[in-house]
Amino acid sequence: MSTTNENVDDDAIIAATRRWVDRAVIGLNLCPFAKAVQVKDQVRYVVSHARTPESLLDTLMDELQLLADTDPEQVDTTLLIHPYVLQDFLDFNEFLDVADAAVEDMSLDGELQIASFHPDYQFADTDPNDIENFTNRSPYPVLQLLREDSIDRAVEAIPDAAEIFEKNIETMEQLGHEGWDKLDVGPAR
Repeated sequence: MSTTNENVDDDAIIAATRRWVDRAVIGLNLCPFAKAVQVKDQVRYVVSHARTPESLLDTLMDELQLLADTDPEQVDTTLLIHPYVLQDFLDFNEFLDVADAAVEDMSLDGELQIASFHPDYQFADTDPNDIENFTNRSPYPVLQLLREDSIDRAVEAIPDAAEIFEKNIETMEQLGHEGWDKLDVGPAR
């Protein structure tokens, strides 16, 4: 059972994550698919209190099963926010292999997949402060559980879906670090 303080903290963590989704992900159109599910309230925001990768894996598996068992009209995607574990990006990045293996072990590959966001996100062959890294920078570490059917439908609806990544880099280069800072979306430290 959660204490009142944990609920307040959870509310603040979710509020910061929602602000990032609204201002950066949707506001900058980094993900053209995000607005529809956010407006329809089909995004499940979950704060994990896991303190170890093993405990986070248990929570992740529970959330994967819940999403698989839930009507997409109720919950289309889940943002599993884990502010107390995998703060180091390299550890987080290594955990993604474990997360993908869990999807496969649960026989959910082809049905669900996981996207990743982190306050220190860094693409390969970039410097930590390169602005393109900010396309995947969230206020807290986040694992997004996605339905592959939803991704397929969204990609069909967007004529140049393959160009989203390049467009996002252009957006971030135009925005710059000062513009990103003005969005006030994190990281939450």
